[in-house]
Amino acid sequence: MLKSLSIENYALIKQLQIRPVGSLNIITGETGAGKSIMLGALGLLLGKRAESSVVFDERKKCIIEAIFDIKAYALQDLFEAHDLDYDEECIVRREVNANGKSRAFINDSPTTLEVLKALGVRLMDVHSQHETLALGNSTYQLQVIDIVANNEPLKQAYKQAYNLYKEKQKIHRELVEEGNQMSKEADYYQFLFEELDKAALSPNEQDELEQELSRLEHAEEIKTKLNEALMLTDQSEFNALSLIQELKGSLSSISAYGKAYEQLRERIESLQIELKDIVSELENEEARVEVDPQRMQECQERLSLIYKLQQKHQVGSIEELLDIYEELGQKVMRLGNLDEAIEEAAKAESRALAAAQQQAKALSDSRKAVFVQLEQSVKELLSDLGMPSATLQVKHEEIALSPSGSDLIDILFSANKGISPSPLKQAASGGEFSRLMFAIKYILADKTALPTIVFDEIDTGISGEIAIKMAQMMERMAQNHQVITITHLPQIAAKGAAHYFVYKDESETTTNSQIKLLNEADRLKEIAEMIGGKGASAKALDSARELMNMG
Repeated sequence: MLKSLSIENYALIKQLQIRPVGSLNIITGETGAGKSIMLGALGLLLGKRAESSVVFDERKKCIIEAIFDIKAYALQDLFEAHDLDYDEECIVRREVNANGKSRAFINDSPTTLEVLKALGVRLMDVHSQHETLALGNSTYQLQVIDIVANNEPLKQAYKQAYNLYKEKQKIHRELVEEGNQMSKEADYYQFLFEELDKAALSPNEQDELEQELSRLEHAEEIKTKLNEALMLTDQSEFNALSLIQELKGSLSSISAYGKAYEQLRERIESLQIELKDIVSELENEEARVEVDPQRMQECQERLSLIYKLQQKHQVGSIEELLDIYEELGQKVMRLGNLDEAIEEAAKAESRALAAAQQQAKALSDSRKAVFVQLEQSVKELLSDLGMPSATLQVKHEEIALSPSGSDLIDILFSANKGISPSPLKQAASGGEFSRLMFAIKYILADKTALPTIVFDEIDTGISGEIAIKMAQMMERMAQNHQVITITHLPQIAAKGAAHYFVYKDESETTTNSQIKLLNEADRLKEIAEMIGGKGASAKALDSARELMNMG
């Protein structure tokens, strides 16, 4: 339950703090004083988006902080799932800057709005005028049915089955689409693959062929130059080898006269050996070089094929062509196996659909089982609230599987005898709608473990004895839940265990909203003024006292 709420620098609120009791809390005040502003602040704590306009003084941050006692609500798993520190006293804080940027904290750990929302729905149910309108929405109506039927385990089981079905359906569809696309391109892929397969490319083939073709195209020139080199080194009258031999002989004759001469001789001898080796290689290379027009044509044709394939596939190397060859091979192979894969995917989708349909039926049966119960319970409550002829009917239609199941719910309502029930959007006035919403909230309160329930003027359009009945029902709700209600009705205000009064403080240059906990005397005065207006008469005070003492 909510132990304390602190609001600082929010809208018309400069600074405000309340410590609600664990039962029925009443909030009253003049229209525009700031009662509903407090709900806006609570909304930020529950994960709603922040706007810069909420900041009262742009020089400071807006800070909203609430302390909840959560020891009785088994929330440890939620904290663990979101990697949060668990404490029986949970502190939730929201900070908003003047630029609209906000930060959220749970037990002083930074968190996201999604986590804030996940925790918020387990801590507090805030009813607003907007939610009353939401009652006409089929999705909201379905949520009501599920709460009454205690369907959370069935909903989770269905959700898992449905998500698996959608996953299998997606896989099947993607494979079918792939198969259709590949079927269109299958012949082309096969042709490209066979073309590359026939080419039988080798990784280093292009470089080797280009070098060989270059030698073949210049064979005569190469042979001539090699012969010239042989003449200079070994075959002419004054060749290099014979000159080096003479040089070696000259140095040999003086090598005994000094170490330096011997070293020079040895170097000349090494040079002679190296030159002889070069001559031998020149002879081998010269012998290998031959003019071969046929081989040259073969190289040209092979390279032409390689260049053509590279241009066709828009690549610059044989390595890239080989990668494409492998990829095409996989596509051709996949196409051959795709029919089997599609068949298996179709079977998997069918099995998942059957499982989801089974879970949907179990969920649907559970929902339908509480229709009469809900109709009767609401009828009885509305009778107590001054609508004895009111009838509620749950209209059900089976639809294709959806994230929420296979049910389309439409709650039909009639407030008057002899009038057929019609959709809520058409059937109820403001006061009737408020009573209907309250009746449903009353039923739901018994089905949920929510610590705190907040009502924002749910008593709109009612008065007199009916207001007393609603107040008594709120008292009963407050036996098991903390209830906070904003009201303009003295009948309801008189039932509060704690009564807070919201007012505008205009003592400073800027108007701001304040709140105070009323003592018994102030409470009596406030309820009397709610009955008879400002400066309540003795009669109004007596009426207020009577309401407060009413059992």
